[in-house]
Amino acid sequence: MHEFKDVDGVLFDLDGTLISGNHALPWARDLIDASRGHFAIVTNDAEHTASEIAILMGGFGFIVAEERIVTAGMAAIRLAAEEMPGAKLFIAASASLQAYARTLGLNLCQERPDVVLIGRDRKFSYDTIRSAANFVLAGAKLVICNPDLTHPGREGSIVPETGALAASILACTGPVPHQIVGKPEPGIFLAGMKLLGTSPDRTLMVGDNPETDGKGAISVGMNFLKVG
Repeated sequence: MHEFKDVDGVLFDLDGTLISGNHALPWARDLIDASRGHFAIVTNDAEHTASEIAILMGGFGFIVAEERIVTAGMAAIRLAAEEMPGAKLFIAASASLQAYARTLGLNLCQERPDVVLIGRDRKFSYDTIRSAANFVLAGAKLVICNPDLTHPGREGSIVPETGALAASILACTGPVPHQIVGKPEPGIFLAGMKLLGTSPDRTLMVGDNPETDGKGAISVGMNFLKVG
C-alpha cells in the first residue's frame, strides 16, 4: 500500500470500507495496520454514537478510541446546538442520537420545532414525513445528516440511508433551503484532520464511495484511495 507511505495520517470511511453489516471486511486489518496507528474514522453514520461504533469495532478485534471517530449524526446535532442553543428539535433518528441531543441542551418536541433533523431512523413512517414536511413549510430549519441513499449491506444487499428518508420529505415540501452535514461536505473531513493534527496534503482518505468519500476528500485537498 504505497499510498500510505508519504502521509502523516489516514481517514477511514466505515461502512463498505472497514465493515459491512455485522462483520469486518477482509482487508480491514491490512488497512488499519498500514496506517501505523495514525488514523481516524469519518463516517456518514447517522444512527450510532461514536461510543457505539467503538464498541462495535472492538467486537471485531479493532481497538478504536471513540475520540477518533467522527460521525455525521453527532456532527449534525452539534451543529444545531451551536447555531441555535436550546432550540426545539424534531428529530428522526435513533434513541442514542436523541439522547445525545438532550445532553447538548436541545429540547426534543413533536410540535412547532425550530429545527427538523433527519438521520437514519428505523422507525421512519408516514407520520414522520407528514410532520417533518409541515414543520419545514412552517419555517423550521431542515438539517440532513448525510445525503447517502443507501450503503452496502450483506451479500450484495443494500441498506436504506438518511438521504432516502430526507428525499421523501423534500418530495412533499418541494425545493426548500436545507443543510447537509455529512460527506461530501467538508465538515467531517476537517474534523478528522483536526483530530490527527494533519494537513490535507499529508492526509489520505480511504473509502468505497467516490461520490462522497472521493469528491469530499478532493474538495479539501486530500488524496483518495478507493477500496471495495
